[in-house]
Amino acid sequence: MQERARIAIDLGAESCRVSLLRWESGKPRIEVIHRIGNGPVHRGGSLHWPLDTILAGLEDGLRKAAQAAPEGIASIGVDSWGVDYVRLGADGQPLREPFCYRDERTMAAKEAADGTIAPFELYQITGAFPLRLNSVYQLLADPAAGIDAHAPWIMMPEFVLYWLGARRVSEYTQASHTGLVDLKTGDWCEEVFRRLNLPMDAAPAIVRAGTVVGRVKGPLASLDAFKETELIVPACHDTASAIAGIPTSLSSTAYISSGTWSLVGTLTGVPVTTRAAFDSGYTNLGAATGDLMFHNLINSMWVLKQCMDAWAAQGRPWKIEDIIRQAGEHSKSTGLLDMDAETLMLDTEMPQRINKELTRLGFDAIPDVAGNEPIFARVIFESLSIRYAAALASLEKMLGRKLTAIHMLGGANRNKLLVRLTEERTGLPVEIGETESTTIGSLAVQLASSESGGEPIRPEAVRAWARELCLR
Repeated sequence: MQERARIAIDLGAESCRVSLLRWESGKPRIEVIHRIGNGPVHRGGSLHWPLDTILAGLEDGLRKAAQAAPEGIASIGVDSWGVDYVRLGADGQPLREPFCYRDERTMAAKEAADGTIAPFELYQITGAFPLRLNSVYQLLADPAAGIDAHAPWIMMPEFVLYWLGARRVSEYTQASHTGLVDLKTGDWCEEVFRRLNLPMDAAPAIVRAGTVVGRVKGPLASLDAFKETELIVPACHDTASAIAGIPTSLSSTAYISSGTWSLVGTLTGVPVTTRAAFDSGYTNLGAATGDLMFHNLINSMWVLKQCMDAWAAQGRPWKIEDIIRQAGEHSKSTGLLDMDAETLMLDTEMPQRINKELTRLGFDAIPDVAGNEPIFARVIFESLSIRYAAALASLEKMLGRKLTAIHMLGGANRNKLLVRLTEERTGLPVEIGETESTTIGSLAVQLASSESGGEPIRPEAVRAWARELCLR
């Protein structure tokens, strides 16, 4: 009898994917069975995620997966970006479209919260660097939008599992991004909830990666493929899933997850919440197997994507491969950006934002005309590589140990220019990881969970499955 298939759903800020793992002659084969475009939308002056569109696309993908896997589906796991959540009404249905973390509503909320708990104090309690996009500030901003603070909430990937039939939970790697988890206990921090006047009764229970949280219910359960399908929380944060997809130990290796954001760091067994770590912008977040991801969050390919969207709207569309290739033909950058500048975190008019930043820093603006697009890209890639080098130097100093290599995840397979610049700026060799490491990590956790007999998943089992899936 053929082993049943597995599904990994990856919600990305630009696209959402439904991937199917099947076994052919005993060998694993992963296929992206369905992909839908995604991106925040403006509604009434605010930025939201188009939840109905996302769910409709996922249902289409799940139905395609059911057709492609007559042997049946053993489990489904979901991961996504962090910090965003869905508020639920008394009927268990979404109250409204979830806000996007880039919405500016959190500015006032963070300023008010900082007056109650100083950012460094909050950092020492939770380990999460207090960025204004964190869930804690979004929750504090909800009443100003007319949202009941006591309305139950659930993070985005766990909401998709809830929509499929799971109980309402928050998986640890995703919960750790909220800025509300106690580093010492791994559970919600009652002190922070109390001091910020956030109701704890609205928060879901925290569970560990690999926990079975239900079975498929509703219309999809009528399909033969989903009759006994378990819903498993993998590492629900996409970066934690991507790290789980690395088949080797990271004992002396840094990781760079390069996507909409870049994350530069490594795994640690204990949290680092020193003043130096705080001043350098490092965060301590949950990993799939119980340790911590200690990394720096850097604004990344979002900047180029926003530029490309602006150019396409002006009738100047580009393919990412072409713009990277032509950027590599320029001998050097005409300027450098502070990739952490607040203005580069916002959407729309990105070429103009870049030019304002360049002139602010003493460089010449780049004329935003046809043919100059690769020059913008070169500036972004050079600026990113320098930012990576600074982050890795800080990382070595704080950990008191040397790193010998970098494992780069995400779009590195397509961006050879950024890989080369990173090697030049850091002096370290770059190992290019799987493009779909997030999917591999989700599936590895699901497989490790199914063989664990209800016990916590073992790091060795996750790495072994990641190795097998990478060698497919």
